[in-house]
Amino acid sequence: MNIGDAAPDFRDLPGTDFKKYGLSDFKDASALVVVFSCNHCPYVQAYEDRLMALQDEFRGRGARFVAINANDAVSHPDDNFDSMVKRAAERKFNFTYLRDDSQAVARAYGATHTPHLFVFDKNRKLAYTGKIDDNWQAPERVTKRFLKDALSALVDDRVPAEAETFAIGCTIKWKR
Repeated sequence: MNIGDAAPDFRDLPGTDFKKYGLSDFKDASALVVVFSCNHCPYVQAYEDRLMALQDEFRGRGARFVAINANDAVSHPDDNFDSMVKRAAERKFNFTYLRDDSQAVARAYGATHTPHLFVFDKNRKLAYTGKIDDNWQAPERVTKRFLKDALSALVDDRVPAEAETFAIGCTIKWKR
């Protein structure tokens, strides 16, 4: 995806709350963060607390987060739906966590890693893509907060100063 592209639509993805979701379920968000995620990746695990903190910080300003797990659950059983439900409950996720079993949504977005972020403005145009910050291992050593900066701009109706960074993490586990 390129900056300014419209968010690819999706429908009927099962959530860990046992509801089905589509892109239209987030239509009222002032900014929408779509995070391609999973259970097993150490990068994702390192970022979970930061994602939840940012969702808490920006929820009152209309931002919504949705995590989508598209990994092959056969080769990576920790990423199957039952394991997702368990992880979401144990970690008390404050964002929607969806399963993309067909991997069609991940392909439509051009996701390559977990976590890989796609942040959309209120018109669902891509405004930022890439990583969360500049230090996945040591939150206390973060100097650049890419996601937070992008969200701050978007909820204030501004264009993010930095629109693209390189997503780091585990590669998405594609089905054979």
